[in-house]
Amino acid sequence: MEPSSETSSADGKALFPLYTITFIGTLGFGIILTFLVYLVTDYGGNALIYGILASTYPAFQLIGAPVLGRWSDLYGRKKILLLSQVGTLLAWVIFLIALFFPVIPLLEVESDMLGTFTVTLPLFALFFARALDGATGGNISVANAYLADLTSEEERNKNYGRMSVASNLGYVFGPAIAGILGTTIYGELLPVSVALLISVIGTFIVLFLLPDSRPCAIEEYPESAGIRKVLGQEQKECYEVEGGSKIKFSEAFKLEYIPFMLIVYFLIFLGFNIYYTAFPVFAAVALQWSPAELGIYFSVISALMAFVQGPVLAKLAKKYRESILVVVGGFILGLQFILIVPGNLFLLYLAAVFFAFGNGIMWPSILSILSKFAGKKYQGSVQGFAMSTSSLASIIGLLAGGLLYTQLGVISFLIAAAIIYLVVFFSFRLIRIERIKAERNGN
Repeated sequence: MEPSSETSSADGKALFPLYTITFIGTLGFGIILTFLVYLVTDYGGNALIYGILASTYPAFQLIGAPVLGRWSDLYGRKKILLLSQVGTLLAWVIFLIALFFPVIPLLEVESDMLGTFTVTLPLFALFFARALDGATGGNISVANAYLADLTSEEERNKNYGRMSVASNLGYVFGPAIAGILGTTIYGELLPVSVALLISVIGTFIVLFLLPDSRPCAIEEYPESAGIRKVLGQEQKECYEVEGGSKIKFSEAFKLEYIPFMLIVYFLIFLGFNIYYTAFPVFAAVALQWSPAELGIYFSVISALMAFVQGPVLAKLAKKYRESILVVVGGFILGLQFILIVPGNLFLLYLAAVFFAFGNGIMWPSILSILSKFAGKKYQGSVQGFAMSTSSLASIIGLLAGGLLYTQLGVISFLIAAAIIYLVVFFSFRLIRIERIKAERNGN
């Protein structure tokens, strides 16, 4: 079914509440990313516990997001977005209450492999809060579907671009807010309270400012068996692209170049998430950074990346093929992991520049190449499989990052670099593939 003409012509102003919700979502994540490692260490945890806690959100999101997506088809986007926002709000309430719990030991571990840590009552409550937030955290995928409902095909790319800007701004301001507020006498209490207040605002925006959207009424949702149902990537009938076809996960591996791209996807997210676990622990323990210093660092990376993905990438994309940008971007990105190892402040900020430039030109190019390889017919299915692949890699990477840093320290950054350089090595094949495709098309 097609969205009505009344909604399909929605302009940016009409979609402003949706952009605001996206901004609020990444703002909250940016806030928690900055001080979570400090809470973990204060409450008895180590790098491994931080990795497990960080992976709790994507693990439960992998379970909950498909259910929310299915419900959004059945009951309408607004209702499920409201449910998601309320879940996030309750998670922040639990998070705030956990800060007042006494530090009562529940489990003490001393292991050569796992390190020494204590699971305390506040830590257990934080795990529960992150699990609840993850289970109800399908708001981004539902928001993307909502945007597709409300915009025409001609305006969709432009509006998705605006949503990406809103998302990036959340990552810029979130760590900065958490870093600044975390330096006050109230410690983590103030940034958590602000995050809770932001969630309240987001809930009211969904409740009062966002129009309802139910483009198709499905009385009985089609059932399917196999891994696609488990991973929640069953494509909805009313949103299939024209001429689109459903395929099973095993069938996707028979499509030309798709298995290769899914492997690349997995490796990229694996390397990134090893870094995202190890670096905050490295900054807090080895560098003795304050929450403000860590927040500023992440904000600098996000701001630089927004700039690179804007005017810089636009100019480079006109001159070079996407496969070239993937190889060059990956090589620069790998260098930033290496520059972190000495712990020198100048090299760390140079690494931030390399991170923004390398990832800023590599990742959008990877997304574009995958989209071209998938083609119009299997676009939805392939993108769904890629999302599941990235989620699985994120969970493994976050857990591995904590374990690797516990055992090897800064060597974990070199392992992340090696994984990215493996992607670079594989990506030379992309240059050959693009050349072959250009020859087929007579270019």
